[in-house]
Amino acid sequence: MFKNKVVLITGASSGIGAATAKHFSTLGASLSLTGRNVENLNKIAEQCAGEVKPLLIIADMTKESDVESIIKKTIEHFGRLDVLVNNAGVIETGGIENTSLEQYDRIFNTNVRSVYHLTMLAVPHLEKAKGNIVNVSSVTGIRASAGVLSYCMSKAAIDHFTECVALDLAPKQIRVNSVNPGVIVTELHKRGGLNEEQYAEFLNRCKTTHALGRPGKPEEVANSIAFLASDNASFITGTILPVDGGRHSMCPR
Repeated sequence: MFKNKVVLITGASSGIGAATAKHFSTLGASLSLTGRNVENLNKIAEQCAGEVKPLLIIADMTKESDVESIIKKTIEHFGRLDVLVNNAGVIETGGIENTSLEQYDRIFNTNVRSVYHLTMLAVPHLEKAKGNIVNVSSVTGIRASAGVLSYCMSKAAIDHFTECVALDLAPKQIRVNSVNPGVIVTELHKRGGLNEEQYAEFLNRCKTTHALGRPGKPEEVANSIAFLASDNASFITGTILPVDGGRHSMCPR
């Protein structure tokens, strides 16, 4: 499905990004994978199928020079770019009474500014390939959630970014869509501040907060990303696709 196509995935060293990398590799894609954790990125690369060895780029998405090097190294290595998956993101707990401007800047620099920057740089190459973009947002971009204010705001920004950029790039035949996961079993929330006990309770709550009664798996999001990036979705652009077990349809909390 993606043979002879180059797919760039940010935040590919764990969670949804890692699952997406492995899935695209089974579909024949040539992969450019970025992340901050060298060891994890190497492990994921070893788990990827396919004949073409993934290009690994160690990068901090909050550094402009690193973002620029991602595109530069990808094009130097493969000569083209067909799909950009903007997956890298972070979360931190905090509501309006106990957040800070520093937290706001950290979240937005990673979750929004870097996506804005990388997409700008990728467009000329995607135009040549008539490629497409899939942004990884969140159900919190669609509906409010208490206690993660900066994160929710950042994902709402990504949703609007997706819709606006889809309109900007439609004349160039570049499609732009997003997936909006609900709770997915990854390390994201623990890295964001939840301890083991809190995380277990957080997952348990999915029985009532998600219509399907469970959290999702990274592979389920990866499947949706690959669909949106494929020719099977050739007439889909500007779409915000919940992959959340019905969470976006449930009554608040």
